Order: sequence, then C-alpha cells, then structure tokens
Amino acid sequence: MVEIHLLYCESCPSHELALDDLRQIIGEEQLDATLSIHRVETEEEARRLHFIGSPTILVDGTDIVPPPEDASPALTCRAYRLEDGRISPLPAIETIRAALCRAAAPHREKPFTP
Repeated sequence: MVEIHLLYCESCPSHELALDDLRQIIGEEQLDATLSIHRVETEEEARRLHFIGSPTILVDGTDIVPPPEDASPALTCRAYRLEDGRISPLPAIETIRAALCRAAAPHREKPFTP
C-alpha cells in the first residue's frame, strides 16, 4: 500500500486543488493507497517536518519534487517549476501520477506466468 501525505498551510489556497488531483489519480489508477492530510500550523512544526511550502506531497515519506538543499522551512505557498519552465502553485499532474505509480509498482499484483 502506498502512503501519501498532503501537507499544507491554511493561508495557501492550492492545497485543495492538490487534494483533488491526488484523489483523481488514485481513482483513475486504482491505487491501493492511504491519503493523509496534515495542516502545518506553526513555524516550529514547519521546521520539524522540513516543510518548505504548501502544498507538499510526500509518497512513502519522500517529497515527489525534492526541494533544493538550501530551502528553508516556512509557512508559505510553494512554487513548482513545470517542464516548460513556467512556475505553478502545484506540481504537474503528470509528476504526481508518475510518483504515485512508481511507488505502487512493487505492490501491484504481477500476472501469473507458468
């Protein structure tokens, strides 16, 4: 089972869209996954969780878009660079799908071959 955590801060409106994307992909791909939603409320909690912005999606404990090593934890909106170079408040849906499917691959039933 794939473990998905959506971390967000209340001041950032993009977390609802990220949640919609996650639910859509889980359904479309028929993934065996648990989805937890966690609101990061304090700067101290952001530091403890290494939370660099909202929304952050962790799959099996790993950020699907690893932040730069010098990124500072903060209660802020997060920016993602898309493949075409544009900046977005969300990771590309293809990026989310790829991360979830990669994590699910070892758990999916393999066809029987005699």
